[in-house]
Amino acid sequence: MLDSVVVGRVIQSVREKKGLSQEVVSGLADIGRTHLSAIERGVRKPTIETFFRIADAMDIKPSALMKLIENEIE
Repeated sequence: MLDSVVVGRVIQSVREKKGLSQEVVSGLADIGRTHLSAIERGVRKPTIETFFRIADAMDIKPSALMKLIENEIE
C-alpha cells in the first residue's frame, strides 16, 4: 500500500537536498504552495500529473523519484 506520508517525506527530502523552497517548486510545478505543503505532510496524495510536475520542477525523473519512494517503503 502506498503511504502518503512516505511519498511526502521523500518529496520533501529531495526538495531540501536540492536546496529548493516550497515556493520555487510549487511555482515551477504550477501548483499552490499549500498544496505542495499538504503533499509533503502526507495530508494529500498527488495525482500522477502532479507527481510528474513536482518531479520535473525538482529536475528529477519521475521514475527516479518513484524508486526513492519504493526504497523507503521497503
